Amino acid sequence: MNPQDQIVISASRRSDIPAFYMDWFMAGIDRGHFDVVNPYNRRVSQVPAHVDRVHTIVFWSKNFGPFLSGGYGQMLTGAGYHLFFNFTVNSPSPLLEPNLPSLQDRLGQMADLCRCFGHQSVTWRFDPICFYQTQGSGVANNLTGFIDIAEAVAACGVHRCITSFMDHYAKIARRTAQIPGFRFLDPPLTEKADLLLNMAQTLARYGIDLLTCCEKTVMETLPAQSPIRPGACIDNRLLKDLFGGRLSLRRDSGQRVARGCGCRVSRDIGSYDAHPCYHNCLFCYANPVPPFE
Repeated sequence: MNPQDQIVISASRRSDIPAFYMDWFMAGIDRGHFDVVNPYNRRVSQVPAHVDRVHTIVFWSKNFGPFLSGGYGQMLTGAGYHLFFNFTVNSPSPLLEPNLPSLQDRLGQMADLCRCFGHQSVTWRFDPICFYQTQGSGVANNLTGFIDIAEAVAACGVHRCITSFMDHYAKIARRTAQIPGFRFLDPPLTEKADLLLNMAQTLARYGIDLLTCCEKTVMETLPAQSPIRPGACIDNRLLKDLFGGRLSLRRDSGQRVARGCGCRVSRDIGSYDAHPCYHNCLFCYANPVPPFE
């Protein structure tokens, strides 16, 4: 096999596979491929999953507990797969993220991932940053506890944090309409820029770099000397540095490049409808089902 044919499997932007669908995932690994339905045109494509065809598997999750307790990572690395982890850890909020384990549990999972697979293979995502108002209250955001999370993440050895601001999709507005007096807010660019600069200053004390995801407009508002950089949740340059081999470095044209997405090409094997996410996050762009029916 030509090493240039190796791919990165993304598991997944469309659902939380490590939390809910690892048995399905491992069946695809055993089969040697995944049959993936394009969410837009419904065409089915086959994504190879044999170890010789896969450079890295990038797992995305808010809860790696089932992944860790099931020993799936050890099974995969034992079979020769390289693993990378995008772990979203936000401040605890039963309103915004109602079905997650406690923050203490999730930070314990972060430590376990770093111990088992190396801190270089873990990126912390604090995503998205939300501004909102509830009935009878002022404007709030979900950054409460950010410093405590940063301290715990740094203690694990993780030195990358990727963030973005919430996108205001129509489906989110329909979902939140069921909550009396609640609304998400979209502050001005200058306020977003100031917030990012404060976050970066905090993270610098812990040796963590702040990167942004799809925030080109906000990035253009930052001062030229800002330490904040555009990020890539799937960074093939980093994966190549970590694991060697040969890997395409071209941008992923299927992502929001015009908005500032820096991700490199990968193959996502998740499904919005076949793999519904049961975290029921209020701001989620992926879950079409209102969580308060």
